[in-house]
Amino acid sequence: MNQSKLHRMVGTALLAAIVVVLQLLAGMISFGGVSISLVLVPIVVGAACYGALSGALLGLAFGLVSFIGCVIGTDKGGAVLFQAQPFLCALTCFCKGAAAGAAAGGIYRLVAGKQPSEGRNFAATLLAAVTAPVVNTGLFCAAMYGFFWNTLVEWAGGRPIISYMLVGLVGVNFLVEFGVNIVLSPAVTTILRAIKRK
Repeated sequence: MNQSKLHRMVGTALLAAIVVVLQLLAGMISFGGVSISLVLVPIVVGAACYGALSGALLGLAFGLVSFIGCVIGTDKGGAVLFQAQPFLCALTCFCKGAAAGAAAGGIYRLVAGKQPSEGRNFAATLLAAVTAPVVNTGLFCAAMYGFFWNTLVEWAGGRPIISYMLVGLVGVNFLVEFGVNIVLSPAVTTILRAIKRK
């Protein structure tokens, strides 16, 4: 096994441990009364540093911990989805996480190219940081609409479904996480690349 592959495996494993811890702490971290999750930051960092496959694996780790929260009831909304459709709940958790990580890695690679300059690296990481939460939240909303329609109608409580999804399901939480991801992911990736060069 060459050193580059070993470095990628070890880096991905360390980031996976961070993903697990951050997802376990989800709900305990708040900003202005809004609960936020930082779990997408290490997923984007892994996707930018090690590629789309690492991003997908980190997303799967996120999905696994999310699904366990649905099964044991620490994620109240997820527990409702698990009771309604266990298999589709699992599929949603794993697919949205893996797709977010893989998409972030793919966008990074597309923008950065093979030998990125500092500017291209920053731009690529920034776009990857935008991609991950959009894909994650977009697939969750699509799953709610396609797989959990009855639950969605019940949660909406008579409000128009689309406006409930945008305000109730996505809302301020998404905007705060989106902002945090855009700020932290490029910063952490830049630091890691600087350390790697030294």
